[in-house]
Amino acid sequence: MKNPSLENDRERWDSDKANGDGPRSPFRAVQKVSPDAMLQDLRLRIHRRLIDTLDLTKLSNLEMERVRVEIRRILEDMVSAEAIPLSRSDRDRLVMEVQHEVFGLGPLETLMKDPEISDILVNSSSLVYVERYGKLEKTDVRFRDDAHLMQIIERIVTRVGRRVDESSPMVDARLADGSRVNAIIPPLALDGPILSIRRFGAERLTINDLIQFNSMPPQMAEVAAACVKSRLNMIVSGGTGAGKTTLLNCLSNYIPENERIVTIEDSAELKLQQEHVVRLETRPANIEGQGSVTARDLVRNALRMRPDRIVIGEVRGGEALDMMQAMNTGHDGSISTVHANSGRDALSRLETMMLMAGINLPERALREQISSAVDIIVQLSRLNDGSRKVVEFSEVTGMEGNTITTQTIFKFDQRGVENGKVVGEFVATGVMPSFMERLERYGFKIPNTHFLPVSMVAKRRPL
Repeated sequence: MKNPSLENDRERWDSDKANGDGPRSPFRAVQKVSPDAMLQDLRLRIHRRLIDTLDLTKLSNLEMERVRVEIRRILEDMVSAEAIPLSRSDRDRLVMEVQHEVFGLGPLETLMKDPEISDILVNSSSLVYVERYGKLEKTDVRFRDDAHLMQIIERIVTRVGRRVDESSPMVDARLADGSRVNAIIPPLALDGPILSIRRFGAERLTINDLIQFNSMPPQMAEVAAACVKSRLNMIVSGGTGAGKTTLLNCLSNYIPENERIVTIEDSAELKLQQEHVVRLETRPANIEGQGSVTARDLVRNALRMRPDRIVIGEVRGGEALDMMQAMNTGHDGSISTVHANSGRDALSRLETMMLMAGINLPERALREQISSAVDIIVQLSRLNDGSRKVVEFSEVTGMEGNTITTQTIFKFDQRGVENGKVVGEFVATGVMPSFMERLERYGFKIPNTHFLPVSMVAKRRPL
């Protein structure tokens, strides 16, 4: 958008020069430069001058809010000292953008403030996409160049004690609000640094929110909450972006306050509300290739910490074997997520990941471990219209020969797509789960009507 004040001054200077009046126009060298480009150049100049002016050692001893006020005052003085006239709106915009460069994520700050955006995907310094309500769209956000984008990436990863350079060109990190960050840089990224941010909402979702969004019916939510309270072991399965971590956070709300919970994650994302929570996070190797701490190391260590429950953000390697053994040795009620396209695929992936531990066990022994440890598999999916739903709620019932047997309790029956929206309904299969006796021992009486083979509607009392 053009700056009227800037355009008027340029015309006045050019008119004076043509008539031989007044000094030489200061706009002569930049007449073909757009106002936005001039503002960007001015922002860069002021940013550099601000860094040279500030005494960072003194700022570190002040409260952040006072630092922001002081820097805003300095910025306004610097802008006023510039010869280029600016409107009040452009002046405020310039000060805000420089503040974002100093304290935040630069051009991405405006996207981070938009509650409708769930993913920010930076393909290059000049190409940024976002996801809103499950749909991708291109934005007008731009970085100055690859060096500018690299500066933002380094700021993110250094805040969580990680690094990214040519010797370690891939990194997982997190933002202060828990948002997941992945960055990959040259030489692996051919077109410049790439940044992906999976945002976490400012407000934590609950099971009632998922019911309201029609992601799961109230009957299924009531059964799932009773399963968590009754210490059944659960696996939350689904593809990328299906909502596994969100559901795991919701289910964890039903863990009693008097239990000790140990969480293990590659990048800390879980936000459990209980007080007695111990959070552990893996660590990559240092520049010498030493000092890495894997999820498997943390699972083994967690067993020595007297946990009542172990919650693993995502099982993706040999830690699956230690997790199954923990579930089978008194750590009931543990929950984890797995990447898989169906409940049956989740069981196969668990078996494969147990083999990654490097222990040569017979196939049947692995499957017996899984069938004995896992009680519930909750399968999520992101459908064609961008909505996320629990498409299958299954129970692991045991072994038949060399096959792990399961039975589906609830499922989402998709009938088709109308006007771009998925059409379907949640239904109970009519199967009475075998864990009902355990729920009753813990004091939960689930009505048999929940399991009748009928469509389930989302109009019940809040859980």
